[in-house]
Amino acid sequence: MPLVFACIAPHGFPLIPDLSPDAEGAMPTRAALEEVGRRAAAAGVEALIVAGPHGVRVEGAICLGYGARAVGTLQWKGRQVEMNVPTDPALVDALTAEAGLRGIPVALASYGGNRREQSAVPLDWGALVPLWFLGHGRNMPGSGDVLGERPREDSGPPVAVATPSRRLGRDVMVEFGRAIAAVAKSEPRRIGFVASCDWAHTHRADGPYGFHPAAETVDRLVVEAIREGRPGSLIGLDEGLVEDGAIDGLWQTLMLAGALEETGLVGELLSYEAPTYYGMLVAAYGVG
Repeated sequence: MPLVFACIAPHGFPLIPDLSPDAEGAMPTRAALEEVGRRAAAAGVEALIVAGPHGVRVEGAICLGYGARAVGTLQWKGRQVEMNVPTDPALVDALTAEAGLRGIPVALASYGGNRREQSAVPLDWGALVPLWFLGHGRNMPGSGDVLGERPREDSGPPVAVATPSRRLGRDVMVEFGRAIAAVAKSEPRRIGFVASCDWAHTHRADGPYGFHPAAETVDRLVVEAIREGRPGSLIGLDEGLVEDGAIDGLWQTLMLAGALEETGLVGELLSYEAPTYYGMLVAAYGVG
């Protein structure tokens, strides 16, 4: 059936309640992510495709996680969360096949055992943070210690994790989004897509990327595009703004734009803020 849900979600560590009681000042963003979780549940999402910038990257390809589980740990100011999520091998295989038909280079990656069922996908913060609000919000300490052990049960939807290479053209991201929509349409299950994105990382001089005035400009353009329902227009975003603002959400949002071309999903901008050095935007897309 067609894609039933999609979202743009940020991935700042402190958004997870178990890591920070006050989200380091980003409580509106946390509240928006909680709303995203409610909407995904209402849409009956049965499996998720998550695209983010921080996973295993293969230059010149879109990397798909190939293991049986996706496992990761986050630490923040003396606190820690762990996640052990079931992957969706059938969804990964379908995405691989559809991308191949469209001439999109794909690499498959896993860690651990030589067999797929014995290996894991490293789960980075770009995937882990959104997943926390999408059915996997339960700290599972010790769940990823030994790959060969039976994992603790996680009742959230299985996932397919994708990481794009920025060496690929922006048009390839849009086409991969169309591939996502095609795979979802061929599935009997209800599939959701997550574009894990943070925006300009140069809002403050004390941040790791320093300050650049492009941060305010590029985030304003992104917010306008999402609010007005034209994420695809970001394919023409000035490369200087992309670099000077140090954004990491463009590629995943272009995937979303491609997927939306093939669906009837209607979007809503839920929040935007930059409480520290980077901008965070939350948007949800559902059946109108």
